[in-house]
Amino acid sequence: MQKRWIYKPVPAAHHVEALSNAININSTLSAVLIQRGIEDYHAAHRFFRPSLDHLHDPFLLKDMDRAVDRVKQAVDHGEKILVYGDYDVDGTTAVALVYSYLKSFYPNCDFYIPDRYSEGYGVSETGIVWAEENNFSLIIALDLGIKSGDMVKLARHKGIDFIICDHHLPGGEIPNAVAVLDPKREDCAYPFKELSGCGIGFKLIQAYAQKFRNTEEIFDYLDLVVVSIASDIVPISGENRVLSYFGLQKLNQQPRPGLKALKEIAAIKNDLDISGIVFTLGPRINAAGRVDHARGAVQLLLAATDEEANLLAEKVNLKNDLRREFDLSITEEAIAMIEGNETLRKSKSTVLFKETWHKGVIGIVAARCVEKYYRPTVILTQSNDKVTGSARSVKDFDLYQAIEQCSDLLEKFGGHKYAAGLTLDRDNLVAFQERFEKVVSDSITEDMLTPVVEIDALIQFDQMTPKFNNILKQMAPFGPDNHRPIFEARNVFVMNSLSSFKDRHIRFLAGQEGSDAMFQAVGFDLMEHYERLSSGDNFRMAFTLEDNTYNGITSTQLRIKDIKFD
Repeated sequence: MQKRWIYKPVPAAHHVEALSNAININSTLSAVLIQRGIEDYHAAHRFFRPSLDHLHDPFLLKDMDRAVDRVKQAVDHGEKILVYGDYDVDGTTAVALVYSYLKSFYPNCDFYIPDRYSEGYGVSETGIVWAEENNFSLIIALDLGIKSGDMVKLARHKGIDFIICDHHLPGGEIPNAVAVLDPKREDCAYPFKELSGCGIGFKLIQAYAQKFRNTEEIFDYLDLVVVSIASDIVPISGENRVLSYFGLQKLNQQPRPGLKALKEIAAIKNDLDISGIVFTLGPRINAAGRVDHARGAVQLLLAATDEEANLLAEKVNLKNDLRREFDLSITEEAIAMIEGNETLRKSKSTVLFKETWHKGVIGIVAARCVEKYYRPTVILTQSNDKVTGSARSVKDFDLYQAIEQCSDLLEKFGGHKYAAGLTLDRDNLVAFQERFEKVVSDSITEDMLTPVVEIDALIQFDQMTPKFNNILKQMAPFGPDNHRPIFEARNVFVMNSLSSFKDRHIRFLAGQEGSDAMFQAVGFDLMEHYERLSSGDNFRMAFTLEDNTYNGITSTQLRIKDIKFD
């Protein structure tokens, strides 16, 4: 697929020189830092040397004082507390975090995860009835609840209080709960808006510990927080970067038994980074709620011993294998539907429905369709007499806004700019397909429909020294808002060892005119360039730098993003 290269603005030369002199790094890296808002020694020191002291005061979150006081009241009076969370990675890690923290000093609590299939997303009436039947008087809702005003009202009627810890955009009205912790509330002045749902849960226990207990004990939970940050694709900037930095340390050095067991079953031998979590731990934790019940994922994360964790990890891994089978077969069906329909092939969006598709994997299928066709995509299936679906977007297109313009056809919806969920009546399906396509067609640009490679800086191979690479690695953790820098090198050529593998990927030793340096380069899903590379022509290459360990030897490797022949 043809990709569009765009270039980040080149900072002023005097700014680059000033930062280079201040922190003793080369001009290319200084330019990359300035592009990310790191413009002086103080900012650079804060960026390269994260500290737990950089975390914001949790009481800056609106309603936090009310939240911790209500939890303390419940503890003091022996009330039953129910920790209630979503069935995805963010929700299950949040539940494991808050529940295990409370359980460490207060026995009278339990947790609840709604069933994806019978209850759907959000706070359910089934869950509230269960809480009432089991004499719970306080529910702490995590990674959901901001649009559950009717359920909060029902709970209040039954004598159950709610504390909502959410990070999604509120609807028109804030639920009438005891406390609503959501930095995206318009009336919330919290300085960082992009916490994960588990991150909000962490702020709750941070505040509780700060007021009533010992703050040191809360940092043992950061392995759960970083798994949520990575899996929920929230920005790795600001407070999230600090949480991720220390969370990765905990995850790689002393993870809780459940995460340790998952690392072992995934055959992870090296330290995990954000990307590693996304592709190994996240899918396995998610799989429990996708093909069965997410309670199994929480039980794994709560496992107290390695023996217990290993048994539970085996079960979760089997569910992941099953998830993968569903995912691949449904993706094939979806692609066949598009390829077999001329109207769908020419559309600016994709909206597909099949009543037998597995609800638990339609979000993954939507993402795979975006990868192949690069346009906003909604994948729908039948669930409890309703049509329910997951949606994914492309760079710069606000999916949430597009769905909001179809809200009169929907029973409910929620999500973010790039990912959302929705439910509607079967009778409205065709109208939704037509409306969504019109909304997208009217607002999306051709540029948005072309995959983007965003170049941070031009570079010469000679610049990529061990010192350069060492400083680059200190810019981690990498993820949204702090992506691994993408460089462009010109006048590159294949020195030797051009090969392909799995009929999709390429590998070769790369050189550059005017440079003695050479690097192993690998390009995934770039087989389309193999023939031209064989010709010996020079080319431009967009790539990132990464460590490659083989037979115990680590070397710098170029991960190719795209190749252009001029």
